[in-house]
Amino acid sequence: MAAVLQEELLRHLQEGTVIPAHPLALTERKELDAESQKRLTRYYIRAGAGGIAVGVHTTQFEIRDPKYNLFEKVLALAAEAVEEEGVKRPFLKIAGICGETKQAVREAEIAKSFGYHLGLVSLGGLNHYSERDLVRHVKEISRILPVFGFYLQPAVGGRLLSYEFWREAAEIENLYAIKIAPFNRYQTLDVVRAVCASERRGDIALYTGNDDHILLDLLTTFRFTIDGKTVEKRIVGGLLGQWAVWTAKAVELLEEIKKVRTKDAIPAEYLALANELTDANGAIFDAKHRFAGCISGIHEVLRRQGLLKTAVCLSEKEKLSPGQAEEIDRIYEMYPHLNDDEFVKKFLSDD
Repeated sequence: MAAVLQEELLRHLQEGTVIPAHPLALTERKELDAESQKRLTRYYIRAGAGGIAVGVHTTQFEIRDPKYNLFEKVLALAAEAVEEEGVKRPFLKIAGICGETKQAVREAEIAKSFGYHLGLVSLGGLNHYSERDLVRHVKEISRILPVFGFYLQPAVGGRLLSYEFWREAAEIENLYAIKIAPFNRYQTLDVVRAVCASERRGDIALYTGNDDHILLDLLTTFRFTIDGKTVEKRIVGGLLGQWAVWTAKAVELLEEIKKVRTKDAIPAEYLALANELTDANGAIFDAKHRFAGCISGIHEVLRRQGLLKTAVCLSEKEKLSPGQAEEIDRIYEMYPHLNDDEFVKKFLSDD
């Protein structure tokens, strides 16, 4: 029997919301800082996010390494923090699901035991699977936990996936959303067109994970001719590493965009703002060095705000690249309207 998403949460997902990819709080000794970890979750809730994604790329895939054994712990801490906050509005708990089918099924079972609503299924590291194998893999997970599909860019561990793969994946009855994050216009179009070609097009919510193209993804109406009929689809929200920082401003921005995109013309100011956010993301995600410092950049912003005590990551390879700190200084100075430092100050004083 397929796992089903509650109707209220499905509506919430389809309306579009801000879902931060949850970072990992560590001490200088690379031990889990449980206090800061739960504080981060509270920050996202109070900033108005509509959910969190835990155990994903931004949480660091190394949490699954037996040396650290943190996957269950971080899922449990986030679930506890949501429960303790007593959130009354719809709020999605999404768990990152990785690895070969046996491991992925086990992770889905763990996530389900902690009350997670959806599994964000990463297909990275499965290059030895054919695309047909990948569809079967997703179906196996979907029997345990409703699925949030995920197109992860190859630069950070993903793989290229064809239109045909997404066309077949769209027919999985309890695949309710897809995070599109190839950082590539052609591959983004493959996913949207595949969903539009499916009879399930109205059941699947599209979310941007293209941190380099956030606002334009959200402002665009995608239009295709399918079987002689015009079909339109929007990307309704975002599940993003970029939204792990400055989350209160992201929430404000998405609400603005929901109003703007009902108009016949998009105000030019939003097109300018789109480029500003892409420039800021380039610094935080370290685009200059092929995203080598993307997780560290997120940590560094959270550290400067006081939400994390350190920018340390589990892997020695995950650290700020040369000049990245100066780039973050630059975008802070150039685009002060993008950060939510004042909100964070108040949050930390009240928390």
